[in-house]
Amino acid sequence: MQFFKDLSPPAFTAGFVAVLVGFTSSVAIVFQAAQAFHATPEMIASWMWALGIGMGLCTVLPSLWLKKPVMVAWSTPGAAVLATAGATGGFSMAEAVGAFMACAGLITVAGATGWFERVMNRIPVALAAALLAGVLARFGLSGFGAAQTALPLVLVMLLAYLVGKRQWPRYAVPLTLVIAIVFVAATTGFTRADIALGITTPVLVRPEFTFSALVSLALPLFIVTMASQNLPGVAAIQACGYGDRRAQGGDAGIPISPIITLTGVATLLLAPFGAFALNLSAITAAICMGPEAHADPKKRYTAAVSCGALYVVIGIFGAAITGVLTAFPTELVAAIAGLALLGTIGGALTSALQHEPHREAAVITFLVTLSGVVVAGVGSAFWGVVAGALALLVQNLGRSTLLRKTD
Repeated sequence: MQFFKDLSPPAFTAGFVAVLVGFTSSVAIVFQAAQAFHATPEMIASWMWALGIGMGLCTVLPSLWLKKPVMVAWSTPGAAVLATAGATGGFSMAEAVGAFMACAGLITVAGATGWFERVMNRIPVALAAALLAGVLARFGLSGFGAAQTALPLVLVMLLAYLVGKRQWPRYAVPLTLVIAIVFVAATTGFTRADIALGITTPVLVRPEFTFSALVSLALPLFIVTMASQNLPGVAAIQACGYGDRRAQGGDAGIPISPIITLTGVATLLLAPFGAFALNLSAITAAICMGPEAHADPKKRYTAAVSCGALYVVIGIFGAAITGVLTAFPTELVAAIAGLALLGTIGGALTSALQHEPHREAAVITFLVTLSGVVVAGVGSAFWGVVAGALALLVQNLGRSTLLRKTD
């Protein structure tokens, strides 16, 4: 099979790091969201099953079919919205599932009609790259900020990464991860975690559709998923060179609208089991789409497939894998994410700043996105694009070209 010929240790490591970062950084929020709707332990395990299976299959199948790294994740800001609204609104799990299905329907329509992709195609490459750089830079800062509480670990990882980049560039991240694991095992040790062995059994919850749940849960979940997840996800695809207009190798890029439609349909089917919202990934996508995953852009799809396969395993053995992954120190996860994203952050900043007419607007987009500001419940990724677009509008007022991909 061509996949196994193209697969390399760095690609598999990139997939593992993507799972490690994506999972450990936000799984607690997902647990809080489930508990806000009075989920039993069996229901929480079912949520992990549905999300793992959904993310895994929506990542593996398109990546194998297109031979491009398609990355799908759960909606972390969506989980935060659910955790807050569920705790204050008194909604039942059945009402929550109804809201998940309504949100899935809206995502499916957004993909099937192509309106979201048409909006994204009006955003200049410089702004999309600045948006991605702003999203990823927070993880880079967190990676080095981990030195505040684990200085020896971060220094060891940084040294291992720099030596690896000099001597074995393709294996710098795998080498760093292995050395970090050995260092932690020999010093502080891993966090104690309860590991429950066994296959997860999905729990079916029949949906209940109510107006209050649609307004309080479904609509906010849809808005933050599209603005705070799918928007930077598309930016990651474009900035890494896999967009339809700038695909690696000159062939067709990743078809945005069909993939968004796929995430909507998958969410709709898995919502009764706990999949609240699936969407394009940005952070983990940058890990698997960047040069650290594979020197050949045409073989980076193997990193995405590896990531997706691991997500499926998490879904099947949800409780056990959750215990294993959450045993990693938070500083190790933050540092390996920051180091793995260095190349992509540098490339995104280069793309954002190289076209002088868009440079100032790109800097504004980058800074607003990096700020982490949240207005009306919508995250900084959306407001970064809005601020950059307004800057371009003012600078080009009265001219013949406004928001158009010219670079």
